[in-house]
Amino acid sequence: MASTSDIRKGLCIRYNNDIYKIIEFLHVKPGKGPAFVRTKLRSISNGKVLDNTFSAGHKIEDVRVETRSYQFLYPEGNTYHFMNVDDYNQIELPETALDRPDLIKEGDVVKIMFNAEDQAPLSVEMPASVILEVTYTEPGVKGNTATNATKPATVETGATINVPLFINEGDKIKVDTEKGAYMERIKE
Repeated sequence: MASTSDIRKGLCIRYNNDIYKIIEFLHVKPGKGPAFVRTKLRSISNGKVLDNTFSAGHKIEDVRVETRSYQFLYPEGNTYHFMNVDDYNQIELPETALDRPDLIKEGDVVKIMFNAEDQAPLSVEMPASVILEVTYTEPGVKGNTATNATKPATVETGATINVPLFINEGDKIKVDTEKGAYMERIKE
């Protein structure tokens, strides 16, 4: 058993007869009254996000997890296929297990969290950023670099990301997988 002081991003807990992953949390100490922790929890089984508040010192049941490296092979409908980089075993996961399925491309290595008790896969942790090629965007205009204006761009995985005006088709960009936001252009 853990308490609210052990809450951190990525922690898996058992709550309401389901396993949830903490995706956001905020410790709040108001001037009057007891402290509490505001959390956003994502259900591992169905992917729904739930807002919950725990009072300070509240006992939570954490789930022991193991993390292993897997390579993404290919999508098939709403199922994603992965291969263990150590023993080459393959597993299939539903699309709801991924936080940002639109930013993963074939060959990417991700970390998959497994429940240590029954070896069931819980969720997929993407790398902090990925490098993707822009496949479509409106052409950039020379001199449009001084403002913070953006335009939509489609990347090789099919995701649409807002990028600065100077980005053109064929450019490689670094994308933050947590926010799905443009970080920088990659020079080759």
